[in-house]
Amino acid sequence: MRLVLGSGSPRRLELLAQIGVVPDAVRPPDIDETPSPGELPRPYCERMALEKVEAVKADPEDIVLCADTTVALGRRIFGKPADAAEAAEFLIRLMGRRHNVITAVAVRSSDRIWQKSVVTAVKMKRLSDIELNGYLDSDDWQGKAGGYAIQGPAGAFIPWISGSFTGVVGLPVAETANLLRAAGAIR
Repeated sequence: MRLVLGSGSPRRLELLAQIGVVPDAVRPPDIDETPSPGELPRPYCERMALEKVEAVKADPEDIVLCADTTVALGRRIFGKPADAAEAAEFLIRLMGRRHNVITAVAVRSSDRIWQKSVVTAVKMKRLSDIELNGYLDSDDWQGKAGGYAIQGPAGAFIPWISGSFTGVVGLPVAETANLLRAAGAIR
């Protein structure tokens, strides 16, 4: 049995290492991550994790772990911004407000799939123009759902969360460990 991580995220590798899990292989899936018309954030995120875990090529005895993180303001899904202008738009909409960060995890072993999604409420403070432009200039927003990463410089913008810090980073470790345990990947 081998553990295959279906993600190219270095943060997910770091979070797995925190619980002593080192994947035998890393194979990021290539799927269309476009939300369906009218799709709500949590079902979207859960669908993405499921589609990812089904798309990863692995041997039947392998265990595959995939996750998806989505930032949501009400019914609106904030994916990874295409450019600095879109990152600025996302951050302007999020600042001064509470929003949700949803991370869905899916684990596949043979023909069985275990899934869990974790929703964390996050509040971002109002940013000055200097803070916003400085953050955009850092390029830390690139490849990050919602245009920010709580574990980086944007952590200074987040005075409050309710839920899983590691879920906001990209992999809720307690829930992931339980899924991996259920699948027989860890004890």
